Formats: sequence, structure tokens, C-alpha cells
Amino acid sequence: MTANSKHVLVVDDEADIRELLVLTLMRMGVEAETASTCAEAYARLEERAFDLCLTDMRLPDGDGLAVLQHIAERYGNTPVAVITAYGSTDNAVAALKAGAFDYLSKPIQLKQLREVVTSALKLPGAVQVTRRANAGGDRAEKSVEDLPRLLGDSAPIQRARDMIAKLARSQAPVFIAGESGSGKEVAARLIHSGSARRDASFVAVNCGAIPENLMESEFFGHRKGAFTGADSDREGFLHAAHGGTLFLDEVGDLPLLMQVKLLRVIQDKKVRKLGDTVEEPVDFRIISATHKNLSEKVAAGEFRQDLFYRLNVIELKMPRLREIPEDIPLMVRALLERLAPAGEKGGPELSKEALNALSNYDFPGNVRELENILERAVALCDGKSIKEADLYLTEARDAPSAALAGERTLPLHEYLDQIEREQIMRALEKTRYNKTAAAKVLGITFRSLRYRLDRLGID
Repeated sequence: MTANSKHVLVVDDEADIRELLVLTLMRMGVEAETASTCAEAYARLEERAFDLCLTDMRLPDGDGLAVLQHIAERYGNTPVAVITAYGSTDNAVAALKAGAFDYLSKPIQLKQLREVVTSALKLPGAVQVTRRANAGGDRAEKSVEDLPRLLGDSAPIQRARDMIAKLARSQAPVFIAGESGSGKEVAARLIHSGSARRDASFVAVNCGAIPENLMESEFFGHRKGAFTGADSDREGFLHAAHGGTLFLDEVGDLPLLMQVKLLRVIQDKKVRKLGDTVEEPVDFRIISATHKNLSEKVAAGEFRQDLFYRLNVIELKMPRLREIPEDIPLMVRALLERLAPAGEKGGPELSKEALNALSNYDFPGNVRELENILERAVALCDGKSIKEADLYLTEARDAPSAALAGERTLPLHEYLDQIEREQIMRALEKTRYNKTAAAKVLGITFRSLRYRLDRLGID
């Protein structure tokens, strides 16, 4: 063994299991030490540092959860994988919720054992995870620069950061709850970037944006000729996420039939493309999110309870912006710096009155709405200072009631055209009919604005 060898602690009271694990680890080039009780495990942990601990759930003087807790309290950087009896799903879920990296079921499958060990040994160190999870801090590493930022110093944001760092060191399915615009995808990307899967793909899927008739093809892929228009083989989202992380945003919008098929994939870890006769193995971590109440959808029969339990092993709640007003000044500074034109530093400053107005606004769209408001204000202000009037918060507050009034008196397509026309005309008037600036105000491309002008007959 070399000086750089990885070291694993195996804790199990059955001698034949210990021997099997040690032999498998040795063939992987990994050094292993053993213990048959909790007390022996604690003694080994005192003697040296380990890169991974594999522990049985049942031990003569305790259980695997006790070992897990002991390691979390004293050696928090060491991942723990627990070994459960066949069919002990409750024990496995309890271990994952307590912070276990993963679990193995008896009888142990050597392929699964090697996969778990390989993944665990890829985990970054504690300092690296902290920096990745709080990507708004030090930017010395290029990999950190490319990450989204979770802005804020409030207690709720710090709790979210701490939870993200913990979840990054696990393989457990994660369910992220929070209102639209509260940063659910940012959190999912940070979990992935701090995990053992960080070098593989992060595949984000908006379940509410896929037409139901295309959903199976998009998720599972298809073979050439599987249906009309299938001119070539195509991989689906599930294949693309192999080895990495699959993020299902707005998972509550999945149709019931698709829920059944997704549940089977999660259970069997196999996917069959449309038009194919062969199932292919897939290995991905699943993170899901929605702004809806999934428990209510389960009670209403609109979401499968068994899939809900599979997805909601560990829950992460993202705070609403109106719950953390103390973070708004910091967010504003960071967003204005990012929105500044290329080559300029800092961009326009926010007046005291404008900042007070933002601090007192309720932000139904959360951080995404704050970003949109500032982007529009940067386009409309004099270039030096953003005043309260540049924020147009009154219009944002009044828009929902006006929309509802229109909805009651017009057919849907006419109502939507009317709203779109009014917003475009308002943006054109604000920008003195500068179409490039109007497109920025509306948050769309210049090409998209030209298309809408033509479609709505606006000169």
C-alpha cells in the first residue's frame, strides 16, 4: 500500500461479513481496519483518521446510528455508509436522515459495495465543501467561480447553507420546498457541486414545461423509428444524468402515469428507451422541488404516496425573501455588481429611498423578482442612481388584481394578448420607443420582442 492509500473502517459483528468487505476493499487498493462493536470502532477512530466508515446497523453494544452520531460529532468529515438487513427500508431512511452517506442492504452485492466506496472516496474535504456551499465568499478556485450564489447572512440563509453542506456529503434523495423564485435550483446545484458526483452531469428538468405527450420520450429517450418523427436515437434526461444528479423542478406537475414510471426507475435503477427491448442501468442522485404542497396533492390523489416517500427522504426549506429583509441590501449590492455593463464596476447606486422601498416590499416572486426589478431599474435609471420611481413597485403590486379583472371578462387568448400588449406598450413608452432597451425591461431578447410586435400588430 502507498502513503496515499485510502483507509476504511469496517464495523460488523459477523466475521464472514468483515472478511468479505476487507477482501473487496483490498482488491480496490483500499486499506481496511475492522471492529466488531461500537466500543472497538470508537477506539479505532481515536487511533487514526479514516476516509470512510462502513458499519452494520445491528451491533452487540449499540447500533449503526450510534456510530454515525459519534463520527458526526467528532469526525464530521468522515462519510458513513450503513449496512441494513434485507428489506429494512425504515432503517435505511433513518440512517440517511441522520446524515449517512449511503446504505447497503444484506446480502451485500459487491458491485453496489464498490460503487458506494468509490463515490464516498471522491468526496471533497470539509474546507472545500464549505467554500462550495457558500459560493458568495472566497473565489480563489475556478470551480467555485462557476457556481451560483446563495446570497445573505441571515440565520435562515445560514441554516440553508449548513444543510446544503451536509446534504452534499450524502447520496440521499432531497426534496427542496419553497416558493417560486426562492432559489431552489441554486440550492440543488450547490448540493451537486459539493458532492461525490460533482464531476458528472447536473441535469435540471422543469416538469411543468414538458407537454404530456412528449414526456416519456424526453425522460426515457427513444430509438430511431420508435414513433413518427423519431429520425435518430436520442438519450433522455435519465440517461443524461447517469453518474450525476437529476433535478426535477416542479415535480408536483408530473402526470400520474409518469409518476408510476419514474417510481419504477428509482426502484430498479434501469431505463428502457422507447422502441427498445433492452433495459440499461442508470445511476443518478435525485433532487426534486416544487412550490406546491405535495402532501395536499397526495391527500387529493393527485400525487402517488409511494413516490412522495421516495423523493422526500430529506427536506430542505428555502426561506422566502420577505422573511429575511435584512439580507436585501447585500443581495442588491451583489446583483447590481453583476448587472453592471461590461467593463464598469459596481453600476448605478441605489438611493436610500429605493432601498427602503425594497425592504418594505413583500416580493411574491422572491429573489428572482428582486433580480428582475433591479434589471429593469438599471435599464431605466439615469445611469448613476436608482431612485424609488425607477423600481415601479406600485405597478408590480397592482398587477395581480388587474390581471384577475381582465380574466373575468375576456376569453383566455384575448386576455393574454391584451396583457402582453399593455406590458410591451408600457415598456416602449418608458424607453421612448427604444426597442433594445424595451426588450431589456421586459426580460426578453430583441428578436423575441420583434416577433411579438409583429404578432400583435404594434408598429
